[in-house]
Amino acid sequence: MIIELNYQIINIIIIKMETKNEILELSFDFALSIIEFSELLDNNKKYVISRQLLKSGTSIGANIRESQNAHSRNDFISKCVIAMKEADETEYWLMLCERSKNYPNPDELLLKILSIKKLLSKIISSSIKNKKNEK
Repeated sequence: MIIELNYQIINIIIIKMETKNEILELSFDFALSIIEFSELLDNNKKYVISRQLLKSGTSIGANIRESQNAHSRNDFISKCVIAMKEADETEYWLMLCERSKNYPNPDELLLKILSIKKLLSKIISSSIKNKKNEK
């Protein structure tokens, strides 16, 4: 009985690990791309924008990951909102790079951040709607 129960728990853990979480994957891949772009900015001696972009761009995924361990729906929503604010800031720095002379082209990153923001917006609005429906 105990062995069978442990086997069931292990299967549940494996299934959970195999289940994809799109926002986690997108934000993690985006953070890796931001690191590469920040290194490119550093190589071009664009240190201030590089640091700002590195901080905000990697913070998105960190906050989304933290939201996965939220202790309540309000906590989950709060962490997602923080991630959205970081995404907005990141988009701002990328737009500055896009429109400034002598800066590398961030077009691919701008497309990625837009898809992250769109998905985050859906997650936040859905969570708020579900919270209201629970009352």
